[in-house]
Amino acid sequence: MRDLSRGWRADGETVGLVPTMGALHAGHLSLVARACEENARVVVSIFVNPLQFGPREDLARYPRPIESDVSLLREAGVDAIYMPSVETMYPRGASTRVVVSGVAEPLEGAARPGHFDGVTTVVAKLFGATEPDCAYFGQKDAQQVAVVKRMARDLDLGVEIRVCPTVREPDGLALSSRNAYLDPAQRKAATILSRALSAAAEAYQGGEHDPARLKATLHEVLATEPTAEVEYAELVDPETFRPAGTLAVLAVRIGGGRQAPEARTRLIDNLDLREPYPG
Repeated sequence: MRDLSRGWRADGETVGLVPTMGALHAGHLSLVARACEENARVVVSIFVNPLQFGPREDLARYPRPIESDVSLLREAGVDAIYMPSVETMYPRGASTRVVVSGVAEPLEGAARPGHFDGVTTVVAKLFGATEPDCAYFGQKDAQQVAVVKRMARDLDLGVEIRVCPTVREPDGLALSSRNAYLDPAQRKAATILSRALSAAAEAYQGGEHDPARLKATLHEVLATEPTAEVEYAELVDPETFRPAGTLAVLAVRIGGGRQAPEARTRLIDNLDLREPYPG
C-alpha cells in the first residue's frame, strides 16, 4: 500500500484516504465522493479495529459485509481498497499506543475508556501505510474528528483532515452502521435523537442561548421515548469538547424490555445549534 501511494505522489498526484470499518452506507459514500472530487487518487481502508472496542462492546457482532462493501467501492471508482488483517496492523508484541489528552477525555472518552487510544493508534497507522495528503471523516463522529485533528496537528503528520456533513435519513436519523441492529420499533424510537437536537436548535435560533436551558430541552425531549437510555446529552465547544458551547452531543442506548444494557444499540449524534434542524 505504501509503495502504491508513494508511486502516485511521485507522479505528482494527490492521495485522499477514507478510513472506515466497513458496513458501508450513504454516509461513507459521501466521504468517498468528496475525496474523489478533491484528489487524483483515493484509498478507502476497511478495518474493524479491535483496539477501539471495550470488553463488553460489539466487536464480535459488528457487521462485516465485505463483498457488498467492495462492490460499492468499485462502483464509486476508488483507486485502492486497503484491508489489512489484525495481525498485519498489530504484530505479536505490539505495545505502542497513541494517546491524545484533553479533548479525548470527556464524554465518549469517559464512557468508553481506551476507545480514543484505539482510534488514534489505528488512524496513525493508516496514515503511515497510505501516506495521504487528505483524510476524510464524518461530522457524526464529532469528538473523534476533534481528537484526530489534534493528533495530526500535534504530531505534524502532514495530513489535512477534511470533515464532511452528517448524512441523515428523511426522518432525521443519522446514518450509522449500527442502525442495522435496530428492529422496526427501535428504528422508529431512534429518531428521538434527531428530534431532541431539532428542538434544541429551534430554541437556540429562537433566541434561547442559556446552555442550562438548552441542555434541559435535550433531556426533556429524550425523556419522551421510554426505550431510550441517555448516557449523555451536553452542549460543548467543538474543539475542546468541554462545556459550554453550541455543539449539542448525544449518546443514547435504544432498546428495552429484558435487553441487558450492553445489548441495546448505542447511537451517537450531534448538531451545532446554529445550523438547520435535522429531519
